[in-house]
Order: sequence, then C-alpha cells, then structure tokens
Amino acid sequence: MQTEETINRPSKKFNTERLAVTAVMIALASVLSIFQPLQLPQGGGITIMSMLPMILVAYRYGMLWGLGSSFIYSVIQMFLGFGTVTAFFMPGDDQQVWWKAVLIVFMDYILAYTAMCLGGLFRKSANPSVALCLGAVVALSARYLVHIISGAVFFGAWAEWWFTDVMAGDFGASVLETYSGFGLAAFYSVVYNGLYMIPEIILTSIGGFAVGKIPIVAKKK
Repeated sequence: MQTEETINRPSKKFNTERLAVTAVMIALASVLSIFQPLQLPQGGGITIMSMLPMILVAYRYGMLWGLGSSFIYSVIQMFLGFGTVTAFFMPGDDQQVWWKAVLIVFMDYILAYTAMCLGGLFRKSANPSVALCLGAVVALSARYLVHIISGAVFFGAWAEWWFTDVMAGDFGASVLETYSGFGLAAFYSVVYNGLYMIPEIILTSIGGFAVGKIPIVAKKK
C-alpha cells in the first residue's frame, strides 16, 4: 500500500532535479556571457553561445518555466553589466533622463534576455535538433528586435557619428545621403546590433542543432 509520502516522492525528486539543472544552466550561461571574442564599443558583443543553456531550459521544461528562469538570468546580466547600467544614471556624457534610463535597462536587459523563454516554442516537435535550432532562431531574433527598438529610440543620436567615423567611406556616405532623422537612427540600430546579434543567432542555432543530437541533454521533462 502506497502512503502519501511515497506517492509524492517522485514529484519532489523531479522538482529538485529541475531546480538543480536550471541553476546549473543559468550559471553556465552567465559564465559564457563574460567571454566575448568580439565586444563593440557602445555595448554588445559576440559570446560563445551563452544563450544556449537558457534555450535548453525552455525546451526541456516548457516556456512558462523558461520565462521565470530567463527572468532570473536577465537580472544577473543586469548586475554583470553594472558599469554600463549605472552610466545611464550618473552625471556625464552617457547620462539619461531617469525614466529613459529605466526603460533602457528594462528593454536591453530584462525584456531582451527574458525573451530566451521562446526557445521552448517548438518543444512539441519530434525532432529535438530542429526544435532547438528553430527555438534559438526565434528567441535570439526577439532579443535582436528588442535591441533594435531600444537602439533606435534611445541611442539614435550616435548614428551620424557612427556612419561618419566608424564606418567612414562609400557605405557610410551612402547611408547618410539616404537616411535622416528616425530612419537613420533605426538603420544604425539594425546595423550596429546586427554586428553581434546575427553571428550570435547563427552560432546558437548551430549549437542547438548539435545539442539536440545528444539524447540526455535534449530530453524533455
């Protein structure tokens, strides 16, 4: 005869395992995010597939669990980027009106990284490799879109300087002749954020496809 304790034991073991795996994945993603082979001057950089662990969490345990896990990860990223975050609030060239600074932090950290929960969007697929690959593309594309909007709205003032000094030449001159105002700011944000997000999307989707071939890693719970 099964007691209530016996019946509940598998559930407790399951929850403990889920919490442990999630904690390890958040820690792994945080460590990987620190190593950036390419880092851009105004923020952002290419990492070693740092988003893949969070994609795996959303795939293994579902988007709702992935939402909470990704939110925790976004808060950690905010603290890891403490120098950048505080620059928006401190007097100086980077200082923003307080409500703009709050919105920047919300969009570029909380919203952008919490979007990793979309990695579980295709978890019902019979092919784990395809599900993880597509999940990575959707999740990181959502992050890219958030950065584009934030960059266009809050950092568009750097657009003319970027295309004049950093990307000087025929391309920069052509862009400045073609775009102006918010159009220039939006184009700048697409190009700037694309320099690290597009490679990140490609690398993470390839990594997701490869990891999907490992049954114990891609096993859904």
